[in-house]
Amino acid sequence: MGKKYEFSKEKLRQLQLKSLEMAVYFRDFCKENNLKFFLCGGGCIGALRHKGFIPWDDDIDVFMPRDDYEKLGEIWAKNADTDQFSYCRPDEKHHYKSLFATINDNNTTFIKTHQADLDINHGIVLDILPLDGYPNSSVARVCQLFWALTYSIFCAQMVPTNHGVMVNLLGRLALKCVPSKKVRYKIWSFAEKQMSKYKISNCDNITELCSGPHYMMKKYPKSAFKKAIYVDFEGELMPIPNGYDDYLRTAFGDYMKLPPKQEQVAHHDVVFCDLSNGYEKYKGIYYCRGEKK
Repeated sequence: MGKKYEFSKEKLRQLQLKSLEMAVYFRDFCKENNLKFFLCGGGCIGALRHKGFIPWDDDIDVFMPRDDYEKLGEIWAKNADTDQFSYCRPDEKHHYKSLFATINDNNTTFIKTHQADLDINHGIVLDILPLDGYPNSSVARVCQLFWALTYSIFCAQMVPTNHGVMVNLLGRLALKCVPSKKVRYKIWSFAEKQMSKYKISNCDNITELCSGPHYMMKKYPKSAFKKAIYVDFEGELMPIPNGYDDYLRTAFGDYMKLPPKQEQVAHHDVVFCDLSNGYEKYKGIYYCRGEKK
């Protein structure tokens, strides 16, 4: 895809502030519509360790309990500012090479390398990861993991990377055996129903199934996500889980310790970024190259 897009400190800060605008809008929307969410991952760590973004981070991710996650998809088009922000989630007609819903800023451009061949919304994103019940039965948990891995492979339609030789081989074999996109959709939509059928209210613990094979193995106490507490994030009050320490230590270990210098870099490979113009301007140039607008 050519040379990787490089961010200057100034451009990265501008991207962070745009992402913050989206997060504030999302926070207010969720308050108005009685939806629960939490900053997660780097956003949650940044709130606690830096009172804002991790200096080299380039986005914000949030958790939503599954019921709130599903409700969000039902009400966004009716209640949100859809001229500015779009709700995007994989379905039969839309393929994103991702496993979860996003909110995209329609008036910006942030083209990720692995999505540059897709004719999709390429605005900057707020990633929304569902939280699901972790079944109390060990047999049910094994079944959940089977369906979660099936969902991951057929929804993303990509082989999981950096998750071991066996996962790589199984992924390649599964996709080779099912070349039809229509059949793949039927498989992953069924798998999603199966993996998410364990209600949080009926389970003692919580898990995340749409963050890749590594994180789907995690088990968090349900009490850690009983309610949101609001903390300073770039001068705004943003929600994190009340049991943030249990969650973050399980997911990341000593989250207050800075990583080695060589790891203090943004995680996304980006083809192109423009915070002032909508992505459609760049069709055929930076994404879907060779195709006309």
